[in-house]
Amino acid sequence: MTDEIMQENVEQPKKLLVVDDENRIRRLLKMYLEKAHYEIDEAENGKKALKLALENDYDLILLDLMMPEMDGIEVAEELRKEKETPIMMLTAKGEELNRIQGFEVGADDYIVKPFSPREIVLRVSAILKRSQTSGGNSGKAASVSDTLTLPHLEIDNDSRRVTADGKIVNLTPKEYDLLHYLMSSPDQIFGREQLLREVWKYEFFGDLRTVDTHVKRLREKLKKESKTAAKMIETVWGLGYKLNSYPHEEEE
Repeated sequence: MTDEIMQENVEQPKKLLVVDDENRIRRLLKMYLEKAHYEIDEAENGKKALKLALENDYDLILLDLMMPEMDGIEVAEELRKEKETPIMMLTAKGEELNRIQGFEVGADDYIVKPFSPREIVLRVSAILKRSQTSGGNSGKAASVSDTLTLPHLEIDNDSRRVTADGKIVNLTPKEYDLLHYLMSSPDQIFGREQLLREVWKYEFFGDLRTVDTHVKRLREKLKKESKTAAKMIETVWGLGYKLNSYPHEEEE
């Protein structure tokens, strides 16, 4: 009886899906991730990956971008219609366009091949930790009034709604998290390493271009609704980024 109770209290291993058309890469990832006590399923193409992802509740999917039958972008697009399973894109291409495509279809992160297996394990751990603590509210306890308001820009954190000059701005989850973090401390400068650590929860590894790509997309989306709101996110050269609480008004 005691053994049964102890078994019930043991935390179940996180279940991951590794998707890549190269058997060598799947074997390598499986070996390192199983050593880190994750349970691993595999898929060698996009169609099989989507079928498994819809039929099972995975804690994270490591998804190759370039695959036969269905590529990673198509898989992520279809999956996001049904589930919010965290996705890490695996890609041999480091160009900005590929990163943007992945983030726009709901990927949580990407990593460029060739990669360090140790880095993969650390970044998987960070994503899982982030998804456990976010609870739809960026890991923060709700305050009496969980609304952040500045001229031209407002965030309602209960509904995760962003408005620029009264118009709704549709953001991906990570774009929202980044904006919320910057807006929580207006006029404070944050380095890219600090943003990776605080918003992405990376303690060791992380591509600084991830921050730059998200800032660029954030500005573009805000600009569609309010040019002044877009200008609130400022680059402080050599230091990082800040959200200016009193931007210059856009001239007519």
